[in-house]
Amino acid sequence: MPALDRQGDVFVLDLGDGENRFHPDWLVSVGALLDEVEKAEGPRALVTAATGKFFSNGLDLEWLLANTDKAAEYAGSVQELFARVLTLPLITVAALQGHTFAAGAMLSLAHDFRVMRADRGFWCLPEADIHIPFTPGMSALIQARLTPQTAHESMTTARRYGGQDALAAGIVDRAVEEDAVRSTAVEIAASLTAKASPTLGTIKSRMYGPAVAELRAEEIPLSLGG
Repeated sequence: MPALDRQGDVFVLDLGDGENRFHPDWLVSVGALLDEVEKAEGPRALVTAATGKFFSNGLDLEWLLANTDKAAEYAGSVQELFARVLTLPLITVAALQGHTFAAGAMLSLAHDFRVMRADRGFWCLPEADIHIPFTPGMSALIQARLTPQTAHESMTTARRYGGQDALAAGIVDRAVEEDAVRSTAVEIAASLTAKASPTLGTIKSRMYGPAVAELRAEEIPLSLGG
């Protein structure tokens, strides 16, 4: 399960050491840890990281297919996580040490900055291949955080971007060696801890207002295999 550590003024949220799929219990745990970060006072920033082969493989499709009656509630919880991270009143950096797929890739985009391993691992939106359409909120998030060209390519071709390709496409801000991913993310976050304030949260909320509104829509059309 996710865990929270603190290095000076930088909180480090470790998503786990498995595929880190968005199981409902996992979402609740992440939300509680974000509560701690948000309630803290003074200068601070957040690094979201993981351990092992995956940053996150996204939605827990196994759970979802076994609980289709809860699909709407589940989709709302996932999109609320995206909206919350997107508008946190502090700087956030995603440290992508491993595969970052589907909703995991979207979670990375909700962060202010991204650092990715240069030599191995992929960032990918595979929805076109697995036949799960993006919800309006997911589409809005992706298109708000990527250039039109990169959003189009990543969403329609399910391209797998390695670290250097992701850097060239503007998906990530840095591509570094494996052992430098987390430390580089912490370094970036540590340099911006003084930015934490309600003002920053307001700036982000207004900057990404249309995407936030779609992510927090009352009805979310989540289609599996459509």
